[in-house]
Amino acid sequence: MVHSAYDSFELLSKCPTKIDAIESYGSKLLVGCSDGALRIYGPDSSVTDRTDHHGQSQELRKETYTLERTVTGFSKKTLLAMEVLSSRELLLSLSESIAFHRVPNLETLAVITKAKGANAYSWDDRRGFLCFARQKRVCIFRHDGGRGFVEVKEFGVPDTVKSMSWCGENICLGIRKEYVILNATNGALTEVFPSGRMAPPLVVSLPSGELLLGKENIGVFVDQNGKLLQAERICWSEAPSVIVIQKPYAIGMLPRRVEIRSLRVPYQLIQTIVLQNVRHLTQSNNAVIVGLDNSVYGLFPVPLGAQIVQLTASGNFEEALALCKLLPPEDSNLRAAKEGSIHLRYAHYLFENGSYEEAMEQFLASQVDITYVLSLYPSIVLPKTSMVSEAEKPIDVSSDALHLSRVSSGMSDDMESSPPQSIEFDEHAAIESKKMSHNTLMALIKFLQKKRYSVIEKATSEGTEEVVLGAVGDNFGPYDSSRFKKSSKGRGNISVNSSAREMAAILDTTLLQALLLTGQSSAALELLKGANYCDLKICEEIIQKWNLHAALLELYKCNSMHREALELLHKLVEESKTQAELSSKFKPESIIDYLKPLCGTDPMLVLEFSMLVLESCPTQTIELFLSGNIPADLVNSYLKQNAPNMQGRYLELMLAMNDNGISGNLQNEMVQIYLSEVLDWYTDLISQQKWDEKAFSPTRKKLLSALESISGYNPEALLKRLPADALYEERAILLGKMNQHELALSLYVHKLHVLELALSYCDRVYESAADKVSAKSSANIYLTLMQIYLNPRKTIKNFEKRITNIVTQSTSVPKASSAVKARGGRGAKKIAAIEGAEDMRVNLASTDSGRSDGDADEFSEEGDSMIMLDEVLDLLSKRWDRINGAQALRLLPKETKLQNLLPFLGPLMRKSGEAYRNLSVVKSLRQSENLQVKDELYKQRKNVVKITSDSMCSLCNKKIGTSVFAVYPNGKTLVHFVCFRDSQSMKAVVKGSPLRRR
Repeated sequence: MVHSAYDSFELLSKCPTKIDAIESYGSKLLVGCSDGALRIYGPDSSVTDRTDHHGQSQELRKETYTLERTVTGFSKKTLLAMEVLSSRELLLSLSESIAFHRVPNLETLAVITKAKGANAYSWDDRRGFLCFARQKRVCIFRHDGGRGFVEVKEFGVPDTVKSMSWCGENICLGIRKEYVILNATNGALTEVFPSGRMAPPLVVSLPSGELLLGKENIGVFVDQNGKLLQAERICWSEAPSVIVIQKPYAIGMLPRRVEIRSLRVPYQLIQTIVLQNVRHLTQSNNAVIVGLDNSVYGLFPVPLGAQIVQLTASGNFEEALALCKLLPPEDSNLRAAKEGSIHLRYAHYLFENGSYEEAMEQFLASQVDITYVLSLYPSIVLPKTSMVSEAEKPIDVSSDALHLSRVSSGMSDDMESSPPQSIEFDEHAAIESKKMSHNTLMALIKFLQKKRYSVIEKATSEGTEEVVLGAVGDNFGPYDSSRFKKSSKGRGNISVNSSAREMAAILDTTLLQALLLTGQSSAALELLKGANYCDLKICEEIIQKWNLHAALLELYKCNSMHREALELLHKLVEESKTQAELSSKFKPESIIDYLKPLCGTDPMLVLEFSMLVLESCPTQTIELFLSGNIPADLVNSYLKQNAPNMQGRYLELMLAMNDNGISGNLQNEMVQIYLSEVLDWYTDLISQQKWDEKAFSPTRKKLLSALESISGYNPEALLKRLPADALYEERAILLGKMNQHELALSLYVHKLHVLELALSYCDRVYESAADKVSAKSSANIYLTLMQIYLNPRKTIKNFEKRITNIVTQSTSVPKASSAVKARGGRGAKKIAAIEGAEDMRVNLASTDSGRSDGDADEFSEEGDSMIMLDEVLDLLSKRWDRINGAQALRLLPKETKLQNLLPFLGPLMRKSGEAYRNLSVVKSLRQSENLQVKDELYKQRKNVVKITSDSMCSLCNKKIGTSVFAVYPNGKTLVHFVCFRDSQSMKAVVKGSPLRRR
């Protein structure tokens, strides 16, 4: 026996005759005797606890009952069964037939004569349906609400019915050899399973609407359609003849005793009440009535609280918890306290017996504080908070817990206070101890993970509320310096005055230790990567002890200790160069990946640690600066101070990645760096007497490319740094940036002697001005090159002097194109006429250097031996479409043969003729268009409007008559001219005047 669920009490003894049937009504006992009389017994005490509207007590009492009334001749034959129908205040009795009496005065209401010889019945109280079995027939009657019953159906069955019960809309029948389901609508039979050979069939209806069917000494659960519900069975010690269901127990009547079993799997035996010659078993409203031959016993339920205490003390915790669910709703606080106490004691019992995961489930259900569970793990280090000391105190889970016996449920002395014993264990014992430790920690991990979501959510919400209230000026009072302090990702350095966050810190710190102690380093790493409240000092010490570098990095990161994390990461990167196991995990790119999120919050820290990987990963580092939107000037100045050798590389890569993102200051800085390197290279070669103007180092190529492609630098400042007798190509590019085209071209022609560069220079100048307003003046750059070819001595003579003047001047020089004014003449006019009208608009004064009268004299003095006429003719033949023909012819010497000008004049004349023809065609087309418009105008003026005597004004609806009229553009709408004028004036007034508001 597990515990006492019922107390047995003898209500009635020494009945004068044998008892055939027994039932209760309120506090009364209705006893049907073998002499056909119905004897009514009541309690001796006259005090009533609960009474109905008739003044009758509603419950049986644990008292001796005495005879109050005898109804003789109640039944003519043996009374087989009785049942009080409380909802209808009727007494149903089965003897010779089925009779209904009104209670409590026992007036006969109805007798169903067709039930004569019936041996089994079932009453459906919800619908008022009665079914009974007579021989091989099943009849269904319905109570009409008054004094009578109406027959509904009658069906035939294969054999005599021994037991029956309503199951929803159907009826379950236990016939001689099997159970069947009878469809109460059409009489269809559905077989369930055989009923057994030894014991008669037994059908018991459960409160849930399901059925319990007896098969020998086994009870099988089926649904209303006869399908098995579960594999488990109730196994009685013998086949019961009657079963009464009174949650949470099933009471079975056996020949010499009454068995009480739990309705929970595994349906264990709860209690056995030994009574000899048990004949009847029926359920009352508050007890179970047991009838013997001449006596009646009452089985009164033991109060649930007392049962729970018994079960807990005996270690049957699951049954105790099941009984807690049955406590009334008004005792919810008591119920929660009892459940918590039982869960807690059950957890200790399971923990001590090695069922660690099951123990943690019970700790979880008990809602006990986390620190209480952690007290079972002395090896776990907890943060120094105010909660730990409080949690170590005994927990008063309920007032009832003080009375519960702590049999095998308290914490063991070994876990709490026993000093470690120095006992020599063998190898097997050591392995078992290690296994137990691992299992306990695994159970703890699952417990903490299940608790973590709610704890972290509460801590986060409190932190959010604190920030919001702090932002609006609310003050919670001074912080207590003894409180736990937490610094973590997303929370900053906050002095925590929150029990929720203290609990979160304890949980996360413990969880991390447990994960590491069980070898789950990857899970520990994932914990640190997410939002957590791990204690920095404790976790740092443990992680360093286990030598888990990645976890330590995440710990620093989540606590915003970025400098410490980067220092550690740099150390690991350096060690990875010599240790193969670290090389795959920690690379210079790891530092860059760590720095990316810090660009917006701490750019100086990013710059400081990016210097460590700038040389090994220059491209990725520059991408870091660009993607992080770190100001380029800040990066440049930092590099200039700390890594000057990488400054040029940074500017170079930045310019390659983002042409428009680099400022003029940085462009000038980059060009200055290139120039310094080139000058150092030039000085070194000069000292070795190996300088060659046509030698190009990689840096000089970069310098030339930068000078040509970018425009943000200061050419005057760079020009001052160039040597006077070298680096002519750089000087030419700088002069070109200063619009000193003549000097630049002179360098290409007379210093570098590379005519291709001079022609390319002219092309660049011409094409760069193609989209500008002064695009026509760009053609004069070719005329400047012609002058240099045709007047070389003058160019060389003035070259050095002009270069010196430009270098000494700090301000920019005006364009050379305004220095000389070209001279006009008749020949120029003729050629200009050939070129076309558009070429006449070219301002001859816009050339870099037009030839004056003095130039002609100089030509005659110098002679034609130095003139580069072949180069001039080649230039004219290649760029004839970009050169002003009139000005070019004026610059040529008089001795130039016209035949040599055919490559220049031929295409020029063809272009001019083609332009003339095209313009003529355009002129003709425009004239034709003009004529078409005039013709259309004449046609429109020929429209005729006919005014008749019936013509009406569209405005005033009066006849036009002989009045002056107007016609709308559609040619059909006629109006008086006066009406038209008035309407126009009204429109003008409405349009020009603002509306007045009423």
